[in-house]
Amino acid sequence: MINEFKDFIAKGNVMDMAVGIIIGAAFTAIVKSLVGDLINPIISLFLGGVDFSGLGVRLGEGEDAAVFAYGNFIMALINFLIIAFVVFLLVKAVNKAKGPEEKPAPAPDRGPSEVDLLVEIRDALKARG
Repeated sequence: MINEFKDFIAKGNVMDMAVGIIIGAAFTAIVKSLVGDLINPIISLFLGGVDFSGLGVRLGEGEDAAVFAYGNFIMALINFLIIAFVVFLLVKAVNKAKGPEEKPAPAPDRGPSEVDLLVEIRDALKARG
């Protein structure tokens, strides 16, 4: 059982997935900081410090009443759009830095197929007579 586990862990796709998750977590922290610490303050400057997170409707009376906090959803949606746009720009920059993608060479022309040749031979024999 231990040998099977070693074989499973040593497979390339498991290791690639682990590396991807670790890099993804680190990248998430960078993007969150970029959005939260740099981009949101600039947007807030233009919008006059608008923060939707406090918006909501109390569904009932008293302190224990549920709150329909649609403002948090609006803020999450705005943050998602900003993060998605920043990731788009980062991916676009990385792809540009890689350089143009090489297209595979077109397949060489192999000439007529066997069927085409047989049809030509048949037609030539019919023409002779």
